[in-house]
Amino acid sequence: MGAEFGDEVLEPELKKTDDEKDKSSDAYHAKVTAKAGTPAGLATGLVKELRPKQWVKNVLVLAVPFAAGEILDPAILLDAVIAFVVFSMAASGIYFVNDAIDVEADRQHPTKRNRPIAAGLIPVPIAYVVCVLLLGGSLLISGLTSMQLLAVMALYIAVQLGYCFGLKHQPVIDLCIVASGFLLRAIAGGAAANLVITQWFYLIVAFGSLFMVAGKRYAEVKLAAETGAKIRKSLKAYSPSYLRFVWAIAAAITIMTYSLWAYDIREFEMSRWGLISIVPMVIAILRYAVDIDKGVAGEPEEVVLKDKVLMVLGVILAGCLFLAFYL
Repeated sequence: MGAEFGDEVLEPELKKTDDEKDKSSDAYHAKVTAKAGTPAGLATGLVKELRPKQWVKNVLVLAVPFAAGEILDPAILLDAVIAFVVFSMAASGIYFVNDAIDVEADRQHPTKRNRPIAAGLIPVPIAYVVCVLLLGGSLLISGLTSMQLLAVMALYIAVQLGYCFGLKHQPVIDLCIVASGFLLRAIAGGAAANLVITQWFYLIVAFGSLFMVAGKRYAEVKLAAETGAKIRKSLKAYSPSYLRFVWAIAAAITIMTYSLWAYDIREFEMSRWGLISIVPMVIAILRYAVDIDKGVAGEPEEVVLKDKVLMVLGVILAGCLFLAFYL
């Protein structure tokens, strides 16, 4: 935990800095658990367990209103914001129940032991209570907004609970469930505002999600093969070659369906910007594939934020689509 009582020697300070960077160290774990059993520790743990950084995924609820050319309508935008809120509540609720179920296993893991529930910052009974409040609140707000949104959120919660209670250990099923989470986010944005959009768009999201999820699993399996790190049961059923096959096919279908959607844009919007957007889209897919092939494709949002070229391609792609739908 570092030097005590004002020790000013250089060596302890350097050791503390190294430990703070190494989340698998005992010193870092001791720092995390120091506030266990205190109100401050509980408050800190609750905020961390919500995992607000993961909420960036829920921006996908804006995809359908944007692609429908309605994102500038205040009423449509408000519905999309509500969809973002209920998805954030539901996703955070799932994190609580998942970590409560896996608490004993997480305590044996070098880094997962620092999660708020495993570290003792949040008692397991409180975790379940917060989970019920978040999931229940998500369904209540959804029902008050739109019955279609309520149906989407109920399906998302049911599938994710199934994942937490055992389906995450089933090969292939776990890939499909994680990918479906992204698809349901996109559907929720349309459901909240009662918008209809071409089937090509949903196929793009579905296979694009599978591409990213398979890439993440490929990185995990490749890392385990190179370092001997422990991986969960379902990942042991995958070989790097199989996951490469999955993400390669998913990438090809994503590009194909995007191209078909782009031609739809030209036909219905009378704009060539949709066709032009194929170029940054294909380059972005190929660029992301480079990260996957290196075995460094972790969480999709982290990959994008760390790759400046991908970020630029994303801005160009969004700009082309904005010109297609709103020019």
